[in-house]
Amino acid sequence: MTTPYPTSDRCAALQERLRAFMATHVHPSDEAFHAQLGTRDRFSTPPILAELKEKARSEGLWNLFLPPSKDADGTDAGLSNLEYAPLCEIMGRVSWAPEVFNCNAPDTGNMEVLHKYGTPEQQRRWLTPLLAGEIRSCFAMTEPAVASSDATNIASSIERDGDEYVINGHKWWVTQSPRAECAISIFMGKTDLAAERHRQQSMVLVPMDTPGVEVVRPLSVFGYDGAPEGHGEIRFTDVRVPVENILLGEGRGFEIAQGRLGPGRIHHCMRLVGVAERALDSMKERAKIRVAFGGPLSEKGALRHQVAECRIAIDQARLLTLHAAHMMDTVGNKAARAEIGMIKVVAPRMACRVLDRAIQIHGAAGVSEDYWLAEAYAHARTLRLADGPDEVHLETIAKLELRKARVRTETRA
Repeated sequence: MTTPYPTSDRCAALQERLRAFMATHVHPSDEAFHAQLGTRDRFSTPPILAELKEKARSEGLWNLFLPPSKDADGTDAGLSNLEYAPLCEIMGRVSWAPEVFNCNAPDTGNMEVLHKYGTPEQQRRWLTPLLAGEIRSCFAMTEPAVASSDATNIASSIERDGDEYVINGHKWWVTQSPRAECAISIFMGKTDLAAERHRQQSMVLVPMDTPGVEVVRPLSVFGYDGAPEGHGEIRFTDVRVPVENILLGEGRGFEIAQGRLGPGRIHHCMRLVGVAERALDSMKERAKIRVAFGGPLSEKGALRHQVAECRIAIDQARLLTLHAAHMMDTVGNKAARAEIGMIKVVAPRMACRVLDRAIQIHGAAGVSEDYWLAEAYAHARTLRLADGPDEVHLETIAKLELRKARVRTETRA
């Protein structure tokens, strides 16, 4: 669709190349991908995924999430948030597609953290192999014992002992931690309980093969295990890492967390727009071929209105997300807090509504594993909690909005 934000020739070409790759390689491989998951360790990379990653890399469709920069010869490299957003939508149509292009969460966010805050040695050891797709990573923040939507509640400890940090904590919903290729975790805990509330937290790099790191179990979402990434519950018991593994410095964890979330939220939301577009396509196809009560479903007034409502909702969410991306590029993440909060509320809600309508049109098939809709709904519903629940974003939006209000004092003569 046409948007108020013009697309550069370079980005338009990237979109066409990505669509072609998805149509030629990814969509036709969806059945093989799921079949391979069922015949081997579900939390290791299926052969078809590894094969497609090599192909995407050879075609230059790799690490598309990287921010703008200059190559050695001075040519433009990397993409702005606004340029990358439509690519997320294209990749989002297939749940496992982002990894084909090394653009999957949580690796993109972790790579951004290492790029922005990592030391040269941390970047050499962890960022370089992540950019090459040789390893995977996870981000350990959420805890079962506290309301982790408030990051200041984090109770895990990071205590210094000479040249090491000793780490203890219980984390869950650690995406990608059950995965065989997951080599490094970014762990968030408290280093100084006496510090100011937002300076108590720190982040430290913890290799997953460190003694004391135990992946207790993979967690399921509405019965789906999310393989091959998965979401794990992890216990960290007297885990020791060198002090050089600290990111940015003690007390900077909350700052890093806030810097990490802005781009990730944009990526999630545009992928959800892609999910919703695919759901609407499935809905229209089903309506045309399914006959009930004397005619195709596509001729029923109620269904036609549902199609129209979906189109309106998808286009609204896309435009709002592109606007947020534009604001992040032009005024920065902090100044775009309201716009980021709005899209984080709007996009998952929209995707859930569109998927629910598509499921309804598919009838019993819609809630079965024979179709992709039920699993997509489980993922979309989860994103109303991930990166902060709706209520947190609504509170942020309200605070920023109320600051704009003028209080008028009227007096009577």
